[in-house]
Amino acid sequence: MHIVYKSEPERGRIWQRWLAEHAPDIQWHIWPETGDPAMVEALVAWLPPADIPARFPRLKLLFSVGAGADQFDLHALPPDLPVIRMVEPGLTQGMVEYVTFAVLGLHRDMPRYFHQQRQQQWLAHRAIPAAQRRVGVMGLGELGQAALGQLVALGFDCTGWSRTPRHCPGVRCWHGDDQLAAFLAHSEILVCLLPLTETTRGLLNRTLFSQLPPGAALVQVGRGPQLAEDDLLQALASGQLRAAVIDVTDPEPLPPNHPFWHHPAIWLTPHIASQTQNESAIAALLENLRRYQRGEPLHGEIDRSRGY
Repeated sequence: MHIVYKSEPERGRIWQRWLAEHAPDIQWHIWPETGDPAMVEALVAWLPPADIPARFPRLKLLFSVGAGADQFDLHALPPDLPVIRMVEPGLTQGMVEYVTFAVLGLHRDMPRYFHQQRQQQWLAHRAIPAAQRRVGVMGLGELGQAALGQLVALGFDCTGWSRTPRHCPGVRCWHGDDQLAAFLAHSEILVCLLPLTETTRGLLNRTLFSQLPPGAALVQVGRGPQLAEDDLLQALASGQLRAAVIDVTDPEPLPPNHPFWHHPAIWLTPHIASQTQNESAIAALLENLRRYQRGEPLHGEIDRSRGY
């Protein structure tokens, strides 16, 4: 099987060496090398090359190297080409760790204490038990459910919201537009793990923030274009929100003069919440390739009609 990899070159070389040992029947080419384009059956990429049908006429599969596939322009791809996002334990565990860190930090008022440290203020504030802190997670896919499992174990009062009905142990779940307001009213710490779609673009805005309890906090680990940045700044200035942890922005990186860099109530990280781990990722990719060869359903294939 011939595969072309088009993403970070060093990772591609690591995966190439791993496949040479564990799957010598797979021919792995690192872009711009492609071998015979007419032989390429799978493309593994963050952003694919243009004009895929003409470039790779026998292409059967397109894999994302990340947990999402919203960076692909689905309209520019052949309509019958399966698009598969990365589903691997390292990505999931990384997101669980980051969301847990962010929620705990906001729960214990760490942005406020770090600001006080810079001001040389020694001032304690009341801490409440996790059982009295209401945490809401938007997006109940694999990452959202895994994060909620950890938050429930820590004792938080957890709720979830998704477009369609879901069930998560120990979590009260809402779904659909009609139940969004009730979910938001219950979320003192709101975690966004939604995919980027036309419906979620700009969703984190003034209207949504106004439906949260006063003094709520935000963890944004979805996609940058979901957040209306000026609305967030206004919500922080008014006190409707007290703090935010932001891992994804639009654009990435932010320009040097962007207010997020120095805002005392914002923790900003450079899209590192969930990172593909080399060995578990290539093992997951190989398992999917073998499933394809056996004619079995693939893990992580997106619904082209929904975009995720």
